[in-house]
Amino acid sequence: MVSPVTEDATEDKQKAAGAGEAQASVEQELLSADQTQILSKNSLVQMAKYHGPQRSGDIVMIQSEHTGAVDILSADLESADLLGDHRGVSPPLMAPPCIWTFAKMKEFKSKLGKEKNSRLVVKRGEVVTIRVPTHPEGKRVCWEFATDDYDIGFGVYFDWTPVTSTDITVQVSDSSEDEDEDEEDDEALEDPVPAGDVERGSRSSLRGRYGEVMPVYRRDSHRDVQAGSHDYPGEGIYLLKFDNSYSLLRNKTLYFHVYYTS
Repeated sequence: MVSPVTEDATEDKQKAAGAGEAQASVEQELLSADQTQILSKNSLVQMAKYHGPQRSGDIVMIQSEHTGAVDILSADLESADLLGDHRGVSPPLMAPPCIWTFAKMKEFKSKLGKEKNSRLVVKRGEVVTIRVPTHPEGKRVCWEFATDDYDIGFGVYFDWTPVTSTDITVQVSDSSEDEDEDEEDDEALEDPVPAGDVERGSRSSLRGRYGEVMPVYRRDSHRDVQAGSHDYPGEGIYLLKFDNSYSLLRNKTLYFHVYYTS
C-alpha cells in the first residue's frame, strides 16, 4: 500500500513537470516570434539596398537572402515607396521669356497679310496651338502677333520631346480641355497643357515633359503688336497657344510670325 503522503508528493512532481513543459513551450514560441521579426527586419534592410524604379511602369524583383521569398514591386504601387519615390519627375524650370510690344500695327498686318500661312481666324470658343520645334541651327524662338479689333489669350509652353521634324504645325480645338483630351488620345499623356483662366493666367501644374514658359493671359494684340523670344532650354517643341475659349460671340483674326535666330 502507498501512503497518502507519497501519493501527494508524486502528484506534486507531475504538476511541476507539466508546468515546466508548458513554460518551455511558451519560451520556444516567443523565440520563434523574435526570430521571425528579426528576419523580417533583415529582409527590409536587404530591400533597401536595391535601386528603385526609374520611371512609371518599371518592375523591381526583390529576393530575401534569409527566407528566399520574392517580392515584385511596381513603380505604380504604394509599396514602391519603400525604395524611394522615383515616379514623379518634374521638368526643369524655364527661364523667363523676353517680351515687348511695338506700335507699327498697320505695316505689320499689311506685310503678313500677303504671306502664306501667316493669317488665320480663331473662332469663338476655340484654342489654336502653333507647334514650333527647336531647330538644330537656332538658339532661340521668336514670335510676333496681332489681331483685328479684339484681344486674345496667349501663352507659351515647351514639350520636352525628341524632335523628328522641324515643320511648324497648327492644331485647332474647341477649348483647352478638348485640346488636352485630344493630345492624351494621340500621345497617351496626362494633362499636357491644363485649362486655365485667361484672366488670371493658367497656373495649373504641368506633368511629365511639359514646361511653362509663360502662362495664358489676355493680350491687347488689337492695340499693339505683341512680340517675344525665348532661348532654347534644350531639344523639344514650343507650344504657342492662342486662346479664344472665353469669347462666346466673337471670332478673332490673327496675324502671326514665328521664326528662330542663332
